[in-house]
Amino acid sequence: MSETGPPSPPEPDGGRSPRRRDAVRHLLHPDQLRDSLSLSAQPSLRNATLAGLQAALTAAIALPLVHLSPWSHLVGFAALGALVALFGRFAPSRRRLRILLLSGLCQVLAVFGMSTAAWLGAPMAAQLLLLALACGLFLFISVTGRFGAPGPLIFVFAAGASMSGGLEFGKVVERTAATAIVAVLAWIVCLASEAFRHLPSPERPLPADPVPALGPRLVAAARSAVGAGIAIFAGHAIGANHPAWAAMGALAVMQGTHLHITMNRALQRMAGTMVGAVLAWALLMQHPSVWTVIAVIVVLQLLTEMVIGINYAFGQFFVTPMALLMTYLGAAGAVGPEMAPERVLDTLLGAAVGILMAVLFSTLDDRRHLAGRRPAT
Repeated sequence: MSETGPPSPPEPDGGRSPRRRDAVRHLLHPDQLRDSLSLSAQPSLRNATLAGLQAALTAAIALPLVHLSPWSHLVGFAALGALVALFGRFAPSRRRLRILLLSGLCQVLAVFGMSTAAWLGAPMAAQLLLLALACGLFLFISVTGRFGAPGPLIFVFAAGASMSGGLEFGKVVERTAATAIVAVLAWIVCLASEAFRHLPSPERPLPADPVPALGPRLVAAARSAVGAGIAIFAGHAIGANHPAWAAMGALAVMQGTHLHITMNRALQRMAGTMVGAVLAWALLMQHPSVWTVIAVIVVLQLLTEMVIGINYAFGQFFVTPMALLMTYLGAAGAVGPEMAPERVLDTLLGAAVGILMAVLFSTLDDRRHLAGRRPAT
């Protein structure tokens, strides 16, 4: 009996193993652009809409109360707590409640950790490095805990929003408490409305991300930290005021499970961000009141979750103005329409770095999978 295994499948690209330059050629093929424009069916429109509604309802309750309280300066951190409701939308009931609790802890950790670094007098370079490490850490936690969408991006957004110069310890406590209290409210809102959610069953299977082996998870976390770090420091070097946006651009792209998905996310994020930034710029030019901003954030939160599963770009149409309005809210009007072009620049930078890192660290299997999707050219 022969001891040699079954013959290997023929190599694409003329019988040779695809190289990184071949991967770049495939990713720049016009078919890739057409692929990024494709639409998908929502796995469960009800669950996606309900997750958006739960987050929106939490924000609609918490933000006005915080704004009217003696701690109105914490309204931006209260908004961060409301985002916890987005996680675990396809998980069974008991596991979703656990995911919500863990994601709330991660959101609180992001705010507390970065705020504590500012209180301890960490220079900006150290805070930028901490932000890059947070990208890898929260990616590892999100994948290991099977948090599902929106993954580590929410935690990185919270960490970036907590960066500052000198900070008193009392401010650290206030920020952390505001985030934690609203995260608990989000958990309660989700528990109270759990009966409206579709649950996975043999008749109605819902997406369930498998947990990769420890080695690949650690590699993905390290790659994400390095890629986000490059985007962060590159953005800082050109004078960007919000380095977390570049980090999120890189991290969102590098979450793709295959190279063609990575490229799709890059194209979709860039296109969606440009449209969303224009919407945010138009609104901020009107110098909206706090009440208008809160109302728009609530509506955008719901719309985002209704469409992001159809095409990632559609979600960015609404995520981008929502993120900019939350930043505007947290800064108490100290920033304005000038944020919109910076958001676009940071996203383009982050997405470009994400694609570069994905190709650079791609395995032979990654490149074979990509080459197998394209006819030889």
